[in-house]
Amino acid sequence: MELIDFILHVDRHLTGFVAAYGLWIYALLFIIVFVETGVVVMPLLPGDSLLFAAGALAAAGQMNVWLLMGLLFVAAVLGDNLNYYIGNRIGPRVYDWNSRWIRREHLLKTQEFFLRHGGKTVIIARFMPIVRTFAPFVAGVGAMPWDRFLMFNVIGAALWVGSCVGLGYALGNLPFFKENFTAIILAIIFISILPGIIAWLRHKLAERRAASGN
Repeated sequence: MELIDFILHVDRHLTGFVAAYGLWIYALLFIIVFVETGVVVMPLLPGDSLLFAAGALAAAGQMNVWLLMGLLFVAAVLGDNLNYYIGNRIGPRVYDWNSRWIRREHLLKTQEFFLRHGGKTVIIARFMPIVRTFAPFVAGVGAMPWDRFLMFNVIGAALWVGSCVGLGYALGNLPFFKENFTAIILAIIFISILPGIIAWLRHKLAERRAASGN
């Protein structure tokens, strides 16, 4: 419940943190982004909405937007690199696991995503909760060449941080967004999980067609 409250009212929580701890807000945001992208057992942190709210906070003058973007870009790149390294060290035997920390179904769905989109998955996944955490891990498990992974990693991090923080910064001072911030956060969350919902529905339809065909 505390996590849900933080996600829905992320702007208020960040504002309170700035008031209490000042510049340590940069360290907090760096850690959250690094952990979400770098620790495969933490896929549910509020990445997209957090970056948007941070951009809005920067628009209000409480943070430097360029320093914010730079730090979060570094956190995203380093996080994905750590995740890749962990996956590479564990290797394909991870597909035999099904623990509460690393869900086999998430791994298999991300692997299927890789089969469809190739290395671009690392870029696309930046905008998809859960998949963004598992994508670099699966890339490491599959032994994608590190220099190729790094290229996609850097591009994806720049697009993700730049668009989410930039959008929050551009719109954060508009009265409409200030008055409807919680609804906008919910909309961002819905849009980010929409591809996963569509994929799930397609999978269910394919199963039904296969069953009726038999």
